[in-house]
Amino acid sequence: MSLSDDFHVFDTTLRDGAQREGINLTVADKLTIARHLDDFGVGFIEGGWPGANPRDTEFFARAATELELRHAQLVAFGATRRAGGDAATDAQLAALLASGAPVVTLVAKSHDRHVELALRTTLDENLAMVADSVRFLRAQGRRVFIDCEHFFDGYKANRDYALAVVRTAHEAGADVVVLCDTNGGMLPAGVNAIVADVLAQTGARLGIHAQDDTGCAVANTLAAVDAGATHVQCTANGYGERVGNANLFPVAAALELKYDRRVLPEGCLPEMTRISHAIAEVVNLTPSTHQPYVGVSAFAHKAGLHASAIKVDPDLYQHTEPALVGNRMRMLVSDMAGRASVELKAKELGYDLSGDRDAVGRIVARVKARENLGYTYEAADASFELLLRDEVSGTRARFFALESWRTIGEQRADGGQANEATVKVVARGERIISTGEGNGPVNALDMALRAALERFYPQLAELELVDYKVRILEGEHGTTSQTRVLITTSNGKDEWSTVGVAQNVISASWEALEDAFTFGLLRSGLEPGLEPGLEP
Repeated sequence: MSLSDDFHVFDTTLRDGAQREGINLTVADKLTIARHLDDFGVGFIEGGWPGANPRDTEFFARAATELELRHAQLVAFGATRRAGGDAATDAQLAALLASGAPVVTLVAKSHDRHVELALRTTLDENLAMVADSVRFLRAQGRRVFIDCEHFFDGYKANRDYALAVVRTAHEAGADVVVLCDTNGGMLPAGVNAIVADVLAQTGARLGIHAQDDTGCAVANTLAAVDAGATHVQCTANGYGERVGNANLFPVAAALELKYDRRVLPEGCLPEMTRISHAIAEVVNLTPSTHQPYVGVSAFAHKAGLHASAIKVDPDLYQHTEPALVGNRMRMLVSDMAGRASVELKAKELGYDLSGDRDAVGRIVARVKARENLGYTYEAADASFELLLRDEVSGTRARFFALESWRTIGEQRADGGQANEATVKVVARGERIISTGEGNGPVNALDMALRAALERFYPQLAELELVDYKVRILEGEHGTTSQTRVLITTSNGKDEWSTVGVAQNVISASWEALEDAFTFGLLRSGLEPGLEPGLEP
């Protein structure tokens, strides 16, 4: 699908997004993210500031041979010529041309105090810097966008001068003049009014670049669109300096689904959730579970009242169809759950309980009782599925039976530690005693249990514990409080979470670990086969 140039989705994750604290992208990371963004169908990918640092210069050099973009154009970012200089001999503008990028974004001062205090030049010279730089790059065959830094603050301080910067850029040949809320202090009504005024006064094509310091970056971006902006600058997952930028994904989804405006190539919007999570993986940040549209909780329902309505019609408690953005509806089971919650969750897991009111009642009662003890099933789908399976089948799914386990921890005077575990289990009619060592008692138990069962269940080699959380629950005394452990396990393709609760962390961990192994073996297609009468 060939999109019209009438509206731009411009991504600046590789430059502005990379300024977030904790993000440090390699060139390989930037190339990977660029491919993901191109898959999503953005029109422009701002790759960085060539000439300002070696990494961005290398990115553009490698992009020329390593990136095959289907939808996006690469954009090089830089500044207008230096005060008192000449555009044709300006080293920074030369580096922008040398990048090979077909589009250039130039940052320009639009706040009079910034011109005088930061650039240390006159207001007239700043206008000349804008005009000269745009004309020079246009003469070299480049498309030029102008980012008016601190525009909204500058407009409030000196409206005439801020408008003069926009007119100058527009008349010099800039395709888009982007109004930047650099400090992120604007609110939607103010953005809307100012963008509408600038459009009426200058006739320039306008864009919006919003920071999220008031939590309004997405709303401010859409307010600018309502006022006539046709170019939106965003970052994946809202990454950016301080609290971040306008989040690409809710902005794009709102434009497509709420404004009914085609801003992405056909078939790209359903890739949104996957791409959001993939980029989070590259930057090594945990995806936000509660992010609009793409978070795992974006279409999760917990309250029993909601579940009853969703059972009739999912649209009653969902603003859009999750599949449109590549996500899915999830039912959470907790002590707030009613019959409808359990019935819908069971259906999600492949169990039809619509005709078995007794089973539904038993499951609801068991969930409420166990959550009262400290269990949490909304965060442990695998443990809930095992509970559900138990109630439906009437028997506990078991691939092994525990006789006992024991852990030993040794702390040496020199600071060294040693942890050893012994497990005694019955599997396939055989009593097995096995030991394991690990970097902690739970890891040692994991190693010992694997060693005991690996002859019978080689599938365990695929399982990896990828997350481990401990929470001390309320109790009468600190040392006798209940402990809850959540374990997340992966087989390399899928992940699942299990829960254990006990008065000590190791016992709770064993329970979660036993559920994790049992669920993993069920997921691999095996059926429990422990012979009757052999359980200790």
